[in-house]
Parts: sequence; structure tokens; C-alpha cells
Amino acid sequence: MAENASQKTTAPHLMLLDGHSMAYRAFFALPAENFSTATGQTTNAVYGFTSMLANTLRDEAPTHVAVAFDVSRRTWRSERYAEYKATRSKTPDEFRDQVELIGQLLDAMSVPRFAVDGFEADDVIATLATQAAGEGFRVSIVTGDRDAFQLVSDQVTVLYPTKGVSELTRFTPEKVQEKYGLPPARYPDFAALRGDPSDNLPGIPGVGEKTAAKWLTQFGSLDELLERADEVKGKAGQNLREHLESVRLNRVLTEMVRDVELSSRPADLVRAPYDREALNGLMETLEFRNPSLRERLFGVDPGAEEESPAPAGELLVDGRVLAGGELAPWLAEHGAGPLGVATVDDWKLGAGIVHAVALATAGGPAAWFDPAGLDEEDERAFAAWTADAGRPKVLHGAKVVQRVFAEHGWSVAGIAMDTALAAYLVQPGRRSFALEGLSLEFLGRELVRPEGAGGQLAFGADDAAEADVLMREARTILDLGEAFTGRLETVGAGALLRETELPTSGLLARMERAGIAADRGWLERMEQQFAAAVRQAVTEAHASVGREFNLGSPKQLQEVLFGELGLPKTKRTKTGYTTDADALAWLAAQTEHELPVIMLRHREQSKLRTTVEGLIKAIAPDGRIHTTFQQTVAATGRLSSTDPNLQNIPVRTDEGRAIRRGFVVGEGYESLLTADYSQIELRVMAHLSEDSGLIEAFTTGEDLHTTVASQVFGVGADQVDPEMRRKIKAMSYGLAYGLSAFGLSQQLSISPEEARKLMDTFFERFGGVRDYLHRVVEEARETGYTQTLLGRRRYLPDLTSSNRQRREMAERMALNAPIQGTAADIVKIAMLRVDTALAEEKLTSRLLLQVHDEIVLEVAPGERQQVEELVRREMAGAVRLRAPLDVSVGSGADWEAAAH
Repeated sequence: MAENASQKTTAPHLMLLDGHSMAYRAFFALPAENFSTATGQTTNAVYGFTSMLANTLRDEAPTHVAVAFDVSRRTWRSERYAEYKATRSKTPDEFRDQVELIGQLLDAMSVPRFAVDGFEADDVIATLATQAAGEGFRVSIVTGDRDAFQLVSDQVTVLYPTKGVSELTRFTPEKVQEKYGLPPARYPDFAALRGDPSDNLPGIPGVGEKTAAKWLTQFGSLDELLERADEVKGKAGQNLREHLESVRLNRVLTEMVRDVELSSRPADLVRAPYDREALNGLMETLEFRNPSLRERLFGVDPGAEEESPAPAGELLVDGRVLAGGELAPWLAEHGAGPLGVATVDDWKLGAGIVHAVALATAGGPAAWFDPAGLDEEDERAFAAWTADAGRPKVLHGAKVVQRVFAEHGWSVAGIAMDTALAAYLVQPGRRSFALEGLSLEFLGRELVRPEGAGGQLAFGADDAAEADVLMREARTILDLGEAFTGRLETVGAGALLRETELPTSGLLARMERAGIAADRGWLERMEQQFAAAVRQAVTEAHASVGREFNLGSPKQLQEVLFGELGLPKTKRTKTGYTTDADALAWLAAQTEHELPVIMLRHREQSKLRTTVEGLIKAIAPDGRIHTTFQQTVAATGRLSSTDPNLQNIPVRTDEGRAIRRGFVVGEGYESLLTADYSQIELRVMAHLSEDSGLIEAFTTGEDLHTTVASQVFGVGADQVDPEMRRKIKAMSYGLAYGLSAFGLSQQLSISPEEARKLMDTFFERFGGVRDYLHRVVEEARETGYTQTLLGRRRYLPDLTSSNRQRREMAERMALNAPIQGTAADIVKIAMLRVDTALAEEKLTSRLLLQVHDEIVLEVAPGERQQVEELVRREMAGAVRLRAPLDVSVGSGADWEAAAH
């Protein structure tokens, strides 16, 4: 960062930053294509500025700080000289949007910012620096404007960027003298002679920096030089005399104003604690995922805990590494109150071994033990403690802990808090819920985890340093639980965590352990079939062009499509014309050439082959596939699956149905049973909008889309043709997902005008839906979030963005989130009700999967009818909607045969 930081003193230290200058440098230093959010917001300037600010706060350790911004190009300088900065190009829109975000960042960091009409940021900085130096402050100025060198003194240092914003050079009086041959006080004279093309201040022809410095050294000052200009010989002297007035004007314009009227004095700019929730929420919105940036930024929060974590190798106060026979008495003494629990484990089935456990109390005592070293009494005591609902546990990632503990025969009850799930409910848009990041952001506590061979976490028995780390993690989890308790209640999500998310995590742990049986032979035949289809597509593609080429190379495909074949150009990208699926479909529709169609088939078959290969690799030694359910990925509350991703299997294609035949009933069970809700999103939309016409369409018992089509098109139900029904179905679901008229036109292959008329006609008939969709966006714009029936929030700060693309995407999310989120909540409630009913009725059948809105159960012999009745009853009763829930159920020997 800045070189040769000056010696720290006890004097207060004010750091001043030129906001526009540093942000603009960051904007051009970082490639915009590498810094943008899913909503299209460019973030390179914000990211670079944030990184620079974190580094300077760390390296300079100021006691006081402020940032100054320009208001506009209309200042006292432009009034004095109309051409001032007139040659500068228009500020890019991508940069202008980011200045607003930098302001929000500074507000969240409690950093004062100034912008004064008629003055530049330079003048504000000069005023504060002059005041501070006079009041005994040390001052550091971070700016890319060399005019600030005139402020340099024994009390004032300028940190000037020499490489983007990552390297700053420290300009002291000696450094200024060394570089320019002049003291800082003479810098305005020097700048007046040199001119400044960036500010459109003309220089003197033939006079560069060396000549300007030589003249000022010779004559002592600019005033003396101008007074004795006739003494300057040669062409340079003639040019000087011809430009005396412009030099005098330059001198006025380059002098910084040091008495701008400000609302604060330097003493008022003392650093204050961050608004951590606001800052963290903004960083999540900006999708800043780099843990190093977060660590640096939150690591310099003045509100962070003053006590730093104990260095590795030192145990916590009262921390103990327990030997055999010591766990039972430790639990007897400390196990009644809440304990934070941290583990080191390998949770994948077949290797679900807990290598170490740490427990921590709120009062300080902590313990670490190796489960392999427990004696029988310890085992019994620990199993009793984990199973006791009256002994509260605070975990981070409760699902994983429950799953691996189950491998050891330990059931877990009394989970009072899961800090990962709590963070998810408080900040559903987060990309990472790692303990290290949450600790740094919410507690100001940095966790240092030692690494072993291969970069793996190295926790071994009897290693005091590693045990200490795990005990500190347990204490951090406990403290985070306390920190999140109040936040959950503030956002109305306490009940959602206790009644839905925590119970769901336990159910998912059992579902993951159970897995679903797989027919390896069938899946291998499917893989061979898709592989043959891929090879056939490659052969056909080569034949259609007359030569071989790599179908997986976008560059080669571009050369073939748009060069050799001369097909119509698609959308231009940085790497050429796009060849994505939409582009290929467009080319197939626009031309008669077969290659786009072949390419689409090749990609589809390749994807299916990859999916099946992943399923085969995922078959565990027990012959079953154990997917991992993710609770904290989708901001709407939907569950997803990974390793393997079962949502990758197409639902409505012949190939997808064939793949599902590879999921079969397991040994000891009779059949699989599937169940899902019919049109759940539309029923939720009918409930939320309270539209009587749409509610009636659901309660008549007729086909919804046919009924709605008859009302929209003004014909009898028997006159609704398949095309009418298709359009209404696409539009109805599109409205629930925030689809625009343009999007509907693309989906139906009709003109945007026709799509708009279709939507207008729908809204004329179902005005309640129109009013609801308008209302939900406006309410979210006022509050900053949407909310489901169960109170799950989704925060959408971009609803008030000045960037139209970001704002419109946020509006679509606002339309979709309450509907899809409520549907997701309903499915979780349904799963919990079914699971509870199975236990209460002492049935052996069990839940295996939840994919999209569908649940899959494995039915024990003789229980099918009872399970079907139970599933229909519990799912239909999950919530009470104005448009009643409708449940479809099917059963069979495999997943496809159980379809309904």
C-alpha cells in the first residue's frame, strides 16, 4: 500500500479522501467485465474504492476520517473560467451509478462525507486539512490530484496512487522537493506554468516541468517571474510573455480554497463503529464474495471487540482437552445451560466420522475431545446430553452435525439456534454463510484456522493449538447465536426459524442419510445411449459443414456459423457473436440450415449424458444415491440439491422420464410414492391478490387454464382451443414469476404488442391480480423487502436504484418472491407434517427426496393406502388458502412409474 508509513504519534490523525478521484481511478484500474452483479450492476469502482479504503484504514490507522466528493462541474472555477474541465469526456453511466453506492458504503461505515455546491472536493479537503493541522492533527490526504501537493507540510502528507488504487506513494515535503525541485508551497506556481490538460488549463508552448521548476528556482516565486518576464531569454521567454494572462488565471484556479464553510470541524470526524447489518447487506447486494476484502474491511471496524482472539497454541481461559473419563463430569458441571458446539468431521455417507468435538459455555469454560477416546461412561453421558431437548445447543450448520452425529448413534434434540440458518433468514441474499465471515462481520472476531497437508484443516488429537481453535469456534457459535436472536425477532423471523427451518434441517439430515436406491445397470445403459447420441450429432455437424471442427469451441463455432456459412449475426459479445441456446434457436427459426438444430441436439444430449454420469458416480456402496439438500442457497426459501443435483433431471421430457426410471424402490420396501401440489404458485397468487374471479376459477373444479381462457377470450369453455389454453397457461405462470410483456412475447413467439394486449385483457378480467402486482412492488419499494405468508423476507435495495436495468430486475423479483417464497414455505410445512404423521402412526415408510415442489417417499409393505391418505391429508392441510391446495399422488416401483 502506501510506502514508508510515517512514525505513529499520540497526536490525533485525520485521513481525508478525494472520493471522486479515487473511485474514478478504481473504475479504470479494474476491468468492468469482471465486476458486475446478477442484476447487471457494474461494481468495479465500488470494489476498488472499498479495497483501497480498507487498506489505508489498516495501514494509516487514523483516529478521524472523512471523504469529499465533487457535486458537479459547476464551481467557482468554471464561473471564473468557462473552459475549465470543458474538454473532459462525459462521465460514464456505469461510473455515475457507482458513486451513489460508494456513498451508501461510507454511510454504513459511519464515515462522514462532504459535498459542497460551488466547490470541488479539493477545496473541502484543503479546508479540513488546514483546520486540522492548526489544531495539532497529523493529516493524510488520499487523492489522485497532484494539486494537493500544495498542502503538504510537516503535519500533512499526501498519499498519491501510482498504480491503480493498490499502490500509494507517500509525499512529504522532502518527497515533493525531490520530485519537483520545489517546496510544496511553490507547487501552485509550478502548476500555473505547467498547465493541466485534464483540467483544460493551457500550458506555455515549449515549457515543461523542468523549465518551470528552473524558472521558479531562479526567480524565487511566480509573481517575481512574471514581473521580470522580460529577462527570460529565447523562444521560451517569448512564449511566457505571450501567455502571461493565462498563467495568472491558472495560478488562481490551482490554488485550493482553505476556508469553505463546512458543517463539521476535524474533531467531529472521529471514527465511529460500523452499521454492520447495513454494510453487510450492501456487500451482499454488490456480491462482494472475496473473504479477504471482508476481513480487511471488518477488521478495521472501530466497533469491533477490542480483545483479539487468543493466538493459536494458547487455550481459552478454562479450556480443557479432555481425556477418557473426563467428558461425563464436565457435562454434569456445565451441560445444563446453552453450549456452543463445533465439530471437525467428514459428513459424506461412508465416511461420516466425527474427528473432534468442542463445547463452549457463555461463561468461558470450554472443552475439546476426540470421540475415539471416550470411555463407556463418557459415551453414555454425551449421548444423553445430545438427545436431551431440555439442554440447549447452538450449532452452525445443524443439518450436517445431526447427520454425522447419527453415524455415531447420537440423536440431537434441543437445538436452540443454527447460526447459519439464522444468518440466512436475516440476510437471505448472502452468498456465503461461512463461520469465519459471520464472526468477523457480526462479532468483530477473526478466526484463524491452521492448515495441514494439502491445505486441509489439520485437527488432530492432543494438539493444543488445534483444540484451541475449535473451542474458540464453539464459543464464537454460541456468541453468534446470541447476536442473531435479537436480529431474528427484529425482522420477524424467529418463529420461522424455530417452527420451520430448524425442524426442516433435521428432516433433511435423515433424508440425506436414507438416500434413494439406484438401478446402476439402467443408468449405465442410459449413459451409453446419450453418448451415442452425442457422437451421432458430432458426425452430422461435421457432415453439414463439410469438415471437422470442435463443437465445444465457441470460437470455432462462430467461424463456421458466421464466417463459412454466412448465417445471420446474433448478439455481439466481447468474444464475438453469441452462440448460446437462444441464439441457436433463433438461427434455426431464421434459416433453413441444419447446423443450429444439430448443435441444439448435441448440447442437450451432452448435458443429459453429464447428468447421468454424475448420478452413476454418486451411487454409494449401499447402492443408494445420497444427495445433499441446500437450505441457504435460494433467497426465496426454496430447497436445492447438490452432489448430485437432482433438479438437473428434466421433468417433462422423454429423456428426463427415462432417467427417473433409474431411481427405484429399495430393499425391504414395497414402492415409491410421489406427491406434489397442483398449480401451487397460481393458488398462492389467487390467495394473495384476493381476486374473486381467479379464486372462483380454482374452486369450480374445472381445468384452471381452460376456465381462465374462456373468461379472457370471451368464449365458452368448450370453445377454448389448445392454443388459447397454452397462451393463458404461459401468461398465468409468467405473472407469478414477474414476466414482462416482452418476455411473454418471446415465450409464445408472438409480437410484444400482442402479448401486451393479452395481458391487458387478462387484467381487465382479473383486476385483483393487477392491483396486487402493483401493490407488492410499491410496498417493497417503501419497506425495502417483500414478505411471504410466514414472514420470510427478501430484501431488494435495487428497487430504488437509478439504474433502470437493476430497478426493473428488482421489480420482477418483488413480484416473484412472495409467491415463490410462500410456495416454498408451504412445501416445507407439508414435509414436516407428513414426517410427523408417519411417526405418530408408527409407520415404517419414510421421506426420501424433495425436488422442485415434489416429495418422494419410500413405502413399506402393506402401508401404501395408509401413507397415501396421510400424505393427501397433511399436505392439503399445510396452510389454509382462499384457493384450496390440491394434492396429486402416485406410486410405483420407480420414480417415473410413481408419477401422477
